[in-house]
Amino acid sequence: RIRVLPTIVYTFIWTTVVYDPIAYWVWAPGGWLTKLGVLDFAGGCAVEIASGFAALAFYAVLGKRRGFGEEKWQPHNHLNIILGFAFLFFGWFGFNAGGASLVSGRAGIAFMTTNIAGAVAGIVWVALAYWQQRRFSSFHFCSGAVAGMVCVTPAASLVSTWAAFPMGAAAGLCCFCAVELSLRLGIDDCIDVFAVHGVGGVLGVMLTGVFADKHVIGLDGVAVAGGLINGHARQLLIQLAAAAASAAWSFGVSYLVLRAMDCVPMFRFRVDAAAEDHGLDFTELGEAGYSFVRDLALAHAPATRPLSSLSKLQIAEAPTPPLGPADAIAVAVAAIQHPHASRPLLKGSPSSGTVADLPLH
Repeated sequence: RIRVLPTIVYTFIWTTVVYDPIAYWVWAPGGWLTKLGVLDFAGGCAVEIASGFAALAFYAVLGKRRGFGEEKWQPHNHLNIILGFAFLFFGWFGFNAGGASLVSGRAGIAFMTTNIAGAVAGIVWVALAYWQQRRFSSFHFCSGAVAGMVCVTPAASLVSTWAAFPMGAAAGLCCFCAVELSLRLGIDDCIDVFAVHGVGGVLGVMLTGVFADKHVIGLDGVAVAGGLINGHARQLLIQLAAAAASAAWSFGVSYLVLRAMDCVPMFRFRVDAAAEDHGLDFTELGEAGYSFVRDLALAHAPATRPLSSLSKLQIAEAPTPPLGPADAIAVAVAAIQHPHASRPLLKGSPSSGTVADLPLH
């Protein structure tokens, strides 16, 4: 439901006026959170909380997708989810362990805590989803593992490896509940950025104040008081201040920038209803992930009946049976390209014949 051009411009503005100030607060020697003594190893504030609450601001400006809450939508390709998650999981080792900037004991601890927290949170999420739906799903494990890695990011090399177990379990439970709550409240966050990164980031920053271990941090010769497990309860208040300031700054500034840009016609974010129905792959990018279906339809269309309406991405009424090969494929194309249109259902199995052999109802 969002245009590409204003998103590119907004991304540059956001990194400059939202991400950069928070990163300075947390990591620069002169940052006020640094002086306060915040513990954030790899981006719980500047990356996770900032992105999560910016996503919430984006929703407040954009509104819901057409048909949200009225139709049941499912991921269109679970294999792509698993592949993307695999890249993300692998990259997170560089993100967290690489944050140590050198080969050291703390880098190894960051590697281990990242893996443990992600695995534990993924298992917890799957267990909760199974209790609710009586189904095992790879999508649930991917969601939970990302939540676990989000949570452990600020603590990756500041805690002992055992702390990754409770942090991962807490992330799986809290982020799962946040996703469910978002759905009940009607918040259309299509990839759960706020529920996973926002909630998971706040949780991680706070739990860092609980599990930060001065003995682990001291492996690189850095002397700090540690967290609650070292008897330093004041660290929780410092972590709370950092989380609250990051969340407020990200949401407030993001919302103002989005509203200001949305007032300029050139940078208006929301696409029109027709473009949203046709799909932004076509209207914004001019390409499709399943263009082979359209090519099949055009190849099988008889010369006396060209599929001009299909090439123009116009929604047509389903033809009346009996249907020929071109009609069957055209209906399949319409089902993929127009998720909000009233469409027929294909019955049968592709293994029993060609697409053209499938009866339609």
